[in-house]
Amino acid sequence: MNVSEYLSAAKQININQVSLPPNVQTDIDQIQNTIDSAATTLSNKTQDNSKRIKNLIQSVRLALIILSAAMLLLTFLGFVFSILGMQLPVYILVITGWILVTGTFILCGIFLLLHNVTGDTCVAMNQWVQNPTAHTALDDIMPCVDKATSEETLTKSKQVTSQLVDSINTVISNVSNINFAPNFVPLYYNQSGPLVPSLCNPYNPDFTDRACTPGEVDLNNATQVWSGYVCETSANGTCVTMGRLNPTLYGQMAATVNVSNGLNEYGPFLVELEDCTFGRETFMDIQEIYCPGLREHSRRIYVGLVMVATAVMLSLVFWVIYGRERRHRAYTKHHIEEADNKQI
Repeated sequence: MNVSEYLSAAKQININQVSLPPNVQTDIDQIQNTIDSAATTLSNKTQDNSKRIKNLIQSVRLALIILSAAMLLLTFLGFVFSILGMQLPVYILVITGWILVTGTFILCGIFLLLHNVTGDTCVAMNQWVQNPTAHTALDDIMPCVDKATSEETLTKSKQVTSQLVDSINTVISNVSNINFAPNFVPLYYNQSGPLVPSLCNPYNPDFTDRACTPGEVDLNNATQVWSGYVCETSANGTCVTMGRLNPTLYGQMAATVNVSNGLNEYGPFLVELEDCTFGRETFMDIQEIYCPGLREHSRRIYVGLVMVATAVMLSLVFWVIYGRERRHRAYTKHHIEEADNKQI
């Protein structure tokens, strides 16, 4: 469950006909709308960024595959045509080759630019991690929740948690821990035995953190402790063994504790949304784990492109030289044969 679902579940809580006040339920509806809007914004921004990155990678991948295949084919055909002495195809390949070489050098420059951009981006990430309050170009791609939304959600979560704890303690104090006379139905169900410990409220009235006092049970182990106070009941719901909680009331209290504990555990996460801690942690991981490899691989790509372009360029030069040398030898051979024929 997420925080919105926990808030929705809190509205349905009913402990022995005690539920959240109507104004709190109205506030929950409003904050849920705000959360849904913020979640939609986060999802859209994340998906857009992911789609752009994937499209860029796919385009680069396709360009490299096409360029590599064209270079290999050009080199092979040029070698074959040169050996066979086919001058016209060689000249056509030379012209095509120079175009490809020019395109390769341009692509190499683009990759060099990407290499530098990658390095600058990694540096910018590191600087943003060190100073997250600065407004940079990274703000456009950071999927952070605005401070007002996260603060409102955090405050409302604390308020609902506190209200739920108060509801449980009200039932414990006014129902479970009182020995009612048999005529006080439905408050009477023959409760007896040791008193049920109250639930620790993790927040003060101003919603600051509060330490539990002796005799209180916290949200983490409340259901386990209270299970020792559950009695066995007859068909009409009256306890037939010692205990101050009947199974129905215990189930309602356990469900309430589960919701309260869930909201309480989401507190640190909401704080991270507020100050974008999760974004800093993500950038730190990218900067430390992926940036070095990304810079190295991008460097290898543009160095490889330079080597390929240079190799093809030299091949073009050698094709031309070989073609001219072949024609020169053919011309010399032809003149020698003519001279021999004249002497004869």
